Amino acid sequence: MSFESTSDIADIAAPYGKELKIQEVTFEGGMQLIRIRIREGKRFTTLDLDPDTTSKLVEVLANWQSEAGD
Repeated sequence: MSFESTSDIADIAAPYGKELKIQEVTFEGGMQLIRIRIREGKRFTTLDLDPDTTSKLVEVLANWQSEAGD
């Protein structure tokens, strides 16, 4: 079993009662990922993202936000 440590970055309330928890996860050996946990009632979805995937996601979200007019 590999060891991991987590550090909370942010908690975000989302529409329709959903909640996002953003964490930095460091695994044994030093690999770091961003973990996004989405809570919908009793259901959880967890995404662990590497830096390249996170950069792509940030770009897509920023483009959408810009086009949405906020």
